[in-house]
Amino acid sequence: MEFGVFDHLDLGDRPHEQLYRERLEIVEAYERAGFYSYHVAEHHLTPLGMAPSPSVFLAAVAQRTKRLRFGPMVYVAPLYHPLRLLEEICMLDQISGGRVEVAFGRGALPAEVRFFDVDPGRTEKMHEETVGFILEGLSESAVTVTVESGKRRLPLAIPPLQKPHPPLWYGVHSPEAAERAARRGMNVVGLDTVAELKPSFERFRAVWKETRGDAALPKIGLGRFIVVGKNATETRAVARRAYRRWHESFTYLSSRMGFAHRHSRPPEFDAIAEDGRAFAGAPEDAAEYVRAQLAESGANYFVGQFAFGNLTLEETLGSIGLFASEVIPMFERASARVASA
Repeated sequence: MEFGVFDHLDLGDRPHEQLYRERLEIVEAYERAGFYSYHVAEHHLTPLGMAPSPSVFLAAVAQRTKRLRFGPMVYVAPLYHPLRLLEEICMLDQISGGRVEVAFGRGALPAEVRFFDVDPGRTEKMHEETVGFILEGLSESAVTVTVESGKRRLPLAIPPLQKPHPPLWYGVHSPEAAERAARRGMNVVGLDTVAELKPSFERFRAVWKETRGDAALPKIGLGRFIVVGKNATETRAVARRAYRRWHESFTYLSSRMGFAHRHSRPPEFDAIAEDGRAFAGAPEDAAEYVRAQLAESGANYFVGQFAFGNLTLEETLGSIGLFASEVIPMFERASARVASA
């Protein structure tokens, strides 16, 4: 059983320089805590995402860590030239010593895609073409490019370190998306409620077995807001304050441009905690929450969103420390007891 981290890298109330400096301190804490991987979002012209170029931020992450794996969740594939993105992935894989995990998507908001003069109606085709080009280039360490005389096959000047390519990920919201990911051999992460995700995870497992037999399942991840503290009442108050600020960033573009989110979030922490997508409280309750969410959804990889809104550096580091020192061991002991029963 492994644990990971998802991060919108939302701005909160701090200056940009402070955000980046503190977030890199937090990333170092994720490594000390033993998390498997750090997954960071890509967004544009919104305080929801301060990593509009994930590769730039992740290059800094690579230099501040030694063991922690990391990657985008997701690269918005239609916004990149395929060769440029392929070369960025290979660079990151080499400078990190082979720790990159790669995810691709079409973009969460059509508005953000339009900022780049891309028609949202074309993103599915563009996504498939870009991902196909990149996966072929990673696997074969060569690409077919257009030159003056026609088409040429050229080797990559920078190949990936991991062979045949870094592990692949996909964010799922539907059984159809889960099936595509399973057929491509991808790991998956979902941020929706258990009721919404369970059919997707079930489809993923079925297609994986159908196409790969008894091969070990990849990671089926469940992403959740989580704040852990010694005093449950105080911790809940901190989470309410921070989540309210995060939600302001989440709705920044939609409130200004008059559109609705396809995957909405309630404005108050109590509501999202009630539907199971968030937790704030004491370590023993957090361990039970994690266990129950994984069991009910069929996930095998818990992905915590520990840094969000206006949580301070001290609040975030304290929560991460308690999760690592108390929650994970409690969860592991409980799982061992169930397994031996």
